[in-house]
Amino acid sequence: MKEKSTIALVDDERNILTSLRLALEAEGYKVRTYSDGVSALEALTEEPADLGIFDIKMPRMDGMELLRRVRQQSTMPVIFLTSKDEEIDELFGLKMGADDYIAKPFSQRLIVERVKAVLRRVAPKDGVPAEEESKRVLERGKLKLDPERHTCHWDNKAVTLTVTEFLILQALATRPGVVKTRDALMDAAYDDQVYVDDRTIDSHIKRLRKKFKQVDDDFDVIETLYGVGYRFKE
Repeated sequence: MKEKSTIALVDDERNILTSLRLALEAEGYKVRTYSDGVSALEALTEEPADLGIFDIKMPRMDGMELLRRVRQQSTMPVIFLTSKDEEIDELFGLKMGADDYIAKPFSQRLIVERVKAVLRRVAPKDGVPAEEESKRVLERGKLKLDPERHTCHWDNKAVTLTVTEFLILQALATRPGVVKTRDALMDAAYDDQVYVDDRTIDSHIKRLRKKFKQVDDDFDVIETLYGVGYRFKE
């Protein structure tokens, strides 16, 4: 049986460290916990992990600086934990090379799902017949979504999406022409225990459009139906 991945969990809140460690260990992951960036960096330099979960705001060395130092020596995927009002931080974090970010408060199930998704993204794919492979890939015009690899291409150009953006786009593209309410998109992208308001979905859609417009100025396949929701153009 394949050995489970090792996760480095870094947060200065002891209750978050304890609850997340238990949730991840219950899934079979090996978890190493650190309460600040300095001790985490020392340990990761000695013995790298398969994935890091870093809180952004920490004493001695914050998550941003920790990510910057880690990136000098490894491409280990990193998920940021960020509080709701740190939009600037989270976007900056993604630019710096974080693989995903999760806003507090979050449910443990959401974290576990994100961890699985990020690890799937970086895992080498082998032994899958090409025929089976193509079944999993969703193609709609210029859009190509591969849920297994968590990759997205528009007109053969790569578009980097967070897990939430990917799930929202997948929900829309699976049924072109069908209007998806914000509630339906929330269900597709979030754990039902997580409360998000309508504006959260709107801001994800806005970011999705912005990312696609960076590779194609004429991108317009996500339509807004005011007061109803969104749909993927047929």
